[in-house]
Amino acid sequence: MEGDCLSCMKYLMFVFNFFIFLGGACLLGVGIWVIVDPTGFREIVAANPLLFTGAYIMLAMGAMLFLLGFLGCCGAVRENKCLLLFFFVFILLIFLAELSAAILAFIFRENLTREFFTKELKKHYQGNNETDVFSSTWNSVMITFGCCGVNGPEDFETAPHFRLLHSDNVVPEACCQRELQTRYGAFVSKEDCLMGKDTYQNRQGCYTVILNSFETYVYLAGALAIGVLAIELFAMIFAMCLFRGIQ
Repeated sequence: MEGDCLSCMKYLMFVFNFFIFLGGACLLGVGIWVIVDPTGFREIVAANPLLFTGAYIMLAMGAMLFLLGFLGCCGAVRENKCLLLFFFVFILLIFLAELSAAILAFIFRENLTREFFTKELKKHYQGNNETDVFSSTWNSVMITFGCCGVNGPEDFETAPHFRLLHSDNVVPEACCQRELQTRYGAFVSKEDCLMGKDTYQNRQGCYTVILNSFETYVYLAGALAIGVLAIELFAMIFAMCLFRGIQ
């Protein structure tokens, strides 16, 4: 009876980790394709810091899941205590890292408020200065989402660096409407926009636009996060039970 339970646990462990292995391989493949694709998609990603960072995060997650699934499959099939122990330690570290991230996100949640982003934008934004990472990132966000500032164009009325560098402009170029909302999209009327004519500006603040864009995914992301943590917990239990059952 004990042998049957051990055999069942071994195959469950294999199937479970095989799916992790496949998921990691898919993420790894997509991440590599996005970064090295010669057809031009690489330039689009590289021009947007958010997409560029996301591609590398996808690559890292894919590699981690690929290795994790491989270790779990090999450890289960070969009934290798060393591989199972390494798998357990690896998934425990991931579990603790995710738990720490959740705790830190809760502790520093005030840094995600509208007031915080407004203060940071007014303090550091320099307009069309592409050598400044903060300004370049904000420009990419405003162009991509078709928004302006945190609350709207009025944010730039009291932004000291922007006013000093662009005293003739009411808003930065990134706030101007484009025929296509990309960095290289043609302006509807750049001059009228910079002079302050509302018709040619993106009037809605980025905080509201982004919040509305991701609102439907917040609960799904939370449910997935809880699901992943539960799966990792069960994986650790399976690994330790299998480890103890192997002679």
